[in-house]
Amino acid sequence: MNEHDIDYSKLNLKVGLEIHQQLDTHKLFCDCESKLNEKKGIVFLRRLRPTQSEMGEIDRAAVAEAQKKLCFYYQTADTCLVEADEEPPHAANDEAIDITLEASFMSNAKIVDEVHFMRKVVIDGSNTAGFQRTALVALDGFIEVNGKKIGISTICLEEDAARKIEEKKGEVVYRLDRLGIPLIEIATLPQIRSPNEAKEVAEYIGSLLRATKKVKRGIGTIREDVNISIARGARVEIKGVQELKMIPKYIEEEVARQLGLIDVKNELERRGIKNVKTRVMDISSVLKNTRSAIIKNILSKTGRKVIGIRLVGFEALLGSKFCALPKAKKEKEKKSPVKRRLGAEFAQYAKTIGIEGIIHSDEMPAYGITIEEIKNIKSALDIEEGDAFVIAAGEEEMVRNALNAVIERAKQAIYCVPEETRDAQPDGTTTYSRPLPGKERMYPETDIKPIRIDQKRIEKIKLGLPELPERKMKRMVETYKLNEQQAEQLIDENLDIIFEQIVNKYGMAAVISRTLLNTLPELKNEGIDVNKISVDVLDNVFSQLHQKKFAKEAVPELLFYIAKHDADVYKAVKALKIEKLSSEEAERIIDAILKNKKELIKDKGMSALSPLMGIAMKELRGKIDGKIINEILKEKLKKKLS
Repeated sequence: MNEHDIDYSKLNLKVGLEIHQQLDTHKLFCDCESKLNEKKGIVFLRRLRPTQSEMGEIDRAAVAEAQKKLCFYYQTADTCLVEADEEPPHAANDEAIDITLEASFMSNAKIVDEVHFMRKVVIDGSNTAGFQRTALVALDGFIEVNGKKIGISTICLEEDAARKIEEKKGEVVYRLDRLGIPLIEIATLPQIRSPNEAKEVAEYIGSLLRATKKVKRGIGTIREDVNISIARGARVEIKGVQELKMIPKYIEEEVARQLGLIDVKNELERRGIKNVKTRVMDISSVLKNTRSAIIKNILSKTGRKVIGIRLVGFEALLGSKFCALPKAKKEKEKKSPVKRRLGAEFAQYAKTIGIEGIIHSDEMPAYGITIEEIKNIKSALDIEEGDAFVIAAGEEEMVRNALNAVIERAKQAIYCVPEETRDAQPDGTTTYSRPLPGKERMYPETDIKPIRIDQKRIEKIKLGLPELPERKMKRMVETYKLNEQQAEQLIDENLDIIFEQIVNKYGMAAVISRTLLNTLPELKNEGIDVNKISVDVLDNVFSQLHQKKFAKEAVPELLFYIAKHDADVYKAVKALKIEKLSSEEAERIIDAILKNKKELIKDKGMSALSPLMGIAMKELRGKIDGKIINEILKEKLKKKLS
């Protein structure tokens, strides 16, 4: 299913984005460097549990996480005691606050008078304290994308989470190197109306943040959470989207998922199913002699059981493929693009409890379970026509808890789409993570004093605001005669400042843009350490080119030599023997080439110009401008032929 198959306006699609971008400063509440570290360091263990809010309430998402009963191991990776939650946070990073203020002004947002940090409960282990510190800095802003105004609801500054290294049954391993890196969060209003528009808005916000020149670059430094809802559906938050190009795919998949769940709800309503009444039953005895290798292996271990539930009226609603519903019109089924994936939904809820998976009646026979065994299961669970069943195997307590989660999810199916948080998967699909958190997860941070934003600070930030990306691109196209793609690429890759710095000294915009956008990446692909080609090196190279010490064609070869041999420009020019030749010297070399290629000229006439140019460039590349070589060669060839 793709964007062209669906009229999103009829579905009343609403999308809101939360863009999280790491800032290029030291950590938010200590002086540790904000960089990833491959050292393991000392490891310590924590178990986290939910706590009550100031009003005595407990967040439902925290409760869902606690039910997983996980152990969390933390690798210190040379971090300080703040990350280990063994020392109170230091004063908030002033530079990070200033960058957030800068982004707020660029987003036309209203700055708060005083910044207060809050504690946001997160007991998935990603923070050693069991909460994340976050502060509201600005609100009620807007940006314009393709002529449309998109509201910015809030701009916050928060600490990034710990980095997940490994996950296995009952345990998660985190590294603390990422924990505490300053993170700016820009949240839009749900005013985005199509998958592609969501990508464009995310790209624009990313370009705004990069314009500050104070954000980190690379995979994992910017992440998007995508909030999606459709008519008769529900708000679902997809967390951890890292590739902008994948945003449309996640939205399309989520819309398809919600349409499928709406379809299921309508069918349950048509069948008269108004509630789910069932009980969890031990059916181990039914399968004690099973031929299924999976179940036989589980039952061979002490304390393991096979347990099942009956779902009245759910037949043919659990399949993961297009499944014909009883009494549905065949023609309608053929045209329906909707996938009914309730079985997959059940499995994801069960997995959050810690079991590997479930088996349901719509995928039978499978897993080595025979037709006869299916009949016995149905008999044990009192399955009637129109019913479905779900079974799971493993440790009895865990399996019972998992099937109770399935029952709760089945109840939600009657009322349609549940509000929840889902994790982004690399293929564009998502998996259930936990319920959407509520207001109970926030409470005041008492270890960090409020930060007053005075007028003097505001005026200083305003005076230093960078150009907006769209204005800069337009100016660079007009001023330097670049095409839009070149200007956009220079800005996007943070090369615009270097470009303008050198061009404003020496001109040659085309050569300099080609060097930055093409030559340097090509050298990197050849294994050359382009970090050795500093701004000063580039400045010296183009200074010498401006003085006509060599031809522009020599620039790639020159930079290659400088980086490989760690040489300066003067030594490189001498070593490569690319000192500028006079026109007279060039003519003598070209005359010699023409003399040696009499037969070629006789056979091809003026068509010999191209191969002769190749020979001449091999001799003269970097020593004289290619345009001049072409002019001399063409003139001499004409005279020879006449």
